[in-house]
Amino acid sequence: MSLVSHLFPKPSVFSNISLLCHGHRLGLVPRRSTLLIRRHSPSSFTSLPSPLPAHSRHVRRKLSMDSASPEVSASVDSVAEGLKNQSLNNDDRVDGGSSINHATKKKLEDLNWDNSFVRELPGDPRTDIIPREVLHACYSKVLPSVEVQSPQLVAWSESVANLLDLDPQEFERPDFPLLFSGASPLVGVSPYAQCYGGHQFGMWAGQLGDGRAITLGEILNSRSERWELQLKGAGKTPYSRFADGLAVLRSSIREFLCSEAMHSLGIPTTRALCLLTTGTFVTRDMFYDGNPKEEPGAIVCRVAQSFLRFGSYQIHASRGKDDYKIVRALADYVIHHHFPHLENMSSSQSVSFSTGNTDSSVVDLTSNKYAAWTVEVAERTASLIASWQGVGFTHGVLNTDNMSILGLTIDYGPFGFLDAFDPSFTPNTTDLPGRRYCFANQPDIGLWNIAQFASTLSAAELINDKEANYAMERYGDKFMDDYQAIMTKKIGLPKYNKQLISKLLNNMAVDKVDYTNFFRSLSNIKADSSIPEEELLVPLKAVLLDIGKERKEAWVSWVKTYMEELAGSGISDEERKASMDVVNPKYILRNYLCQTAIDAAEQGDFGEVRQLLKIMERPFDEQPGMEKYARLPPAWAYRPGVCMLSCSS
Repeated sequence: MSLVSHLFPKPSVFSNISLLCHGHRLGLVPRRSTLLIRRHSPSSFTSLPSPLPAHSRHVRRKLSMDSASPEVSASVDSVAEGLKNQSLNNDDRVDGGSSINHATKKKLEDLNWDNSFVRELPGDPRTDIIPREVLHACYSKVLPSVEVQSPQLVAWSESVANLLDLDPQEFERPDFPLLFSGASPLVGVSPYAQCYGGHQFGMWAGQLGDGRAITLGEILNSRSERWELQLKGAGKTPYSRFADGLAVLRSSIREFLCSEAMHSLGIPTTRALCLLTTGTFVTRDMFYDGNPKEEPGAIVCRVAQSFLRFGSYQIHASRGKDDYKIVRALADYVIHHHFPHLENMSSSQSVSFSTGNTDSSVVDLTSNKYAAWTVEVAERTASLIASWQGVGFTHGVLNTDNMSILGLTIDYGPFGFLDAFDPSFTPNTTDLPGRRYCFANQPDIGLWNIAQFASTLSAAELINDKEANYAMERYGDKFMDDYQAIMTKKIGLPKYNKQLISKLLNNMAVDKVDYTNFFRSLSNIKADSSIPEEELLVPLKAVLLDIGKERKEAWVSWVKTYMEELAGSGISDEERKASMDVVNPKYILRNYLCQTAIDAAEQGDFGEVRQLLKIMERPFDEQPGMEKYARLPPAWAYRPGVCMLSCSS
């Protein structure tokens, strides 16, 4: 069996994209792919049969294992250096624990609500929640309508409270559960549900929107950061279609915990302020098999600098020229509030790049802020997905309506971290037939979604074909650069070694090695040539389980090569272990850990939810006494509803 067939039991769903095995070509001869962009007419937007849209001009993309060209990388780096506010996700780098002065702590009534979204963008003139098509509007004003009976606070994030300058004592208020279920109104809010569309499993789905999420508004904190607060599971909106607008405890626990766990892993993500139960029950058919049951209802208060998605732009472009102005208004809004450095670029900076075409076409990012914005969205998306691949995270539903315009992990549904390394792993039962959203396909899907986003802006005449093509080219280069850097750090080497890492991933896939525990154990290997061959695998004994003689020989061979690389690196064993342990987590939010917390919470015991939150705040620390949370999944963890889930919530 070939190397690729070990890792890809079925061919990739994107045969014309050269991103295989989350960036690794596994020793294959690199090939170039040609990407094209076509501006969509309003009528063609409803059916896009091919994985990538047809384009009117060609651009070559380099997605080989080599890094981006030094010239391009240097040029892009110079842009970043010149734009002082390049980072959009300060929210995902701020710990919020020690930097807050106690004098800034506020009560709920004192929070500084701004509500720019509803003030600056066109809204729905109707205020009812009848399911309907909402035209020419970015949002519909709607109040939370979920029924509650003695709602109860399950858990809250101190880190997120600090971002909002919120006094921790506020969580002890008797009325807190009423306020954050929407049963009692918060002072200063202007609630709404957002209108957006999207491609779901590759097909244009038309209008989608916030069917069970209601944004309360935006808070400006003491550092002038803008944070949106959103209640997920708060009741029906005009976008609920045939659903009830509610959420259940099991999915709410998963989203609350994973939002905070991802942040602690250093991965850009939406956050979660608090989780509460509604005291009422919600009917759900978890497996879509005709056996619905009642489950405890719950609400998560999600927090992000913006909940705008690719689909927020797609829906308006799909409706034709009359709504192109809304696409532009949304682009102006997000650039002004979240990419302000792009408004300050001047032609004197002369930031331009060759697209690599035979006609020597040039893209000048200073001449069109929308082009510069598209490139930055593409690069942020690429960097995000590279970071997912590094920790073995599989999103499960990478529809374009689940893609954040800020490059955040958003909408935690049937997600899953890799246990046994399997590139074809998908945590989504709906995705099983084609595995479109499996772990190995995530880089391809990111590019596909960027192509749809670029087509949207092209249709609205905000960018041209060359600029759209360049954004996709930058996606590929940025993903490769970031992924290679991540994997190099994970194995503790000073420079990238394609062959060594490719062979390692192949070995891990063949033997179904636990992804997280393996890399954590790898730091225990020492660059000592005097170690007898029969002892080389001792540091990996806990993760190389039940391997036969042939496989043992394969691993010994790899470890020997690895030790030679370590010896030549000039880095001491102690220094290398320390550097590897800060990038390879010991604790990840495995699905079975979530399920244990869910089972207890459904019986009224929230202790395990709070314990997991605490452990996942320090994923790289040893945390003596907590070792059981780093164990391999038990046998029961592989049953449906634990290792794999549906989109039911």
